[in-house]
Amino acid sequence: MAAQGRLDLLESVLAHEFDDENLLWLALSHRSWCSERPGTPSNERLEFLGDAVLGLAVAEHVYLENPDLPEGKLAKIRSAVVNARVLAEVAQDLRLGEEVLLGRGEEASGGRAKVSILADSLEAVIGAVYLDAGWEPAKKLVLRLLDERIKVAVEEPEVFDHKSRLQEMTVGRGLGLPTYTVEGEGPDHARSYRARVVVDGIEKGRGSGTSKKEAEQEAALVAWQELSGA
Repeated sequence: MAAQGRLDLLESVLAHEFDDENLLWLALSHRSWCSERPGTPSNERLEFLGDAVLGLAVAEHVYLENPDLPEGKLAKIRSAVVNARVLAEVAQDLRLGEEVLLGRGEEASGGRAKVSILADSLEAVIGAVYLDAGWEPAKKLVLRLLDERIKVAVEEPEVFDHKSRLQEMTVGRGLGLPTYTVEGEGPDHARSYRARVVVDGIEKGRGSGTSKKEAEQEAALVAWQELSGA
């Protein structure tokens, strides 16, 4: 459980001091922790709000900063940085996983390193900043956290789209299109997926995630790294 001193450190890392610190506590409250404390609200509503704030902040920024880019490329740039894998990386940089309040089962299963929990918690924190201080501080936080990744995506929108990069590589080498198989398991509210990608008849990568797309992207990254020697 996050101690007050560590919350102060997190506020420092975020460069935002909360007027209502309860919002930060709420943003860190994963549903597994709340289920052990009946009646305690989770961060899921804040996550929903933060996702909207995040998407708009990035969309507005790339639209205003790149007046010559068509809609299709703007959409690629946004999707390149507004996705669970990138958000989880940012959350790891912030050491956000150390502060999330998790239930005993989720803690034991390595929840602090799970992509979905890290990404969702970051979105919840962004939602909390928005409710605490409004649009401008929330947008400033989003752009500070994602600025470098946005710049990279403007230059090469596919850099975070591993499936597109893998397909471009395999087709260019005459290996044909990669093929994916995905299996899901678990209940609807906590479903997980495992993906395999085959190139030229040979399995080249496996991945997992909380959505089919996330699992395929991870498998594609593994395959791309193997084929490129990265």
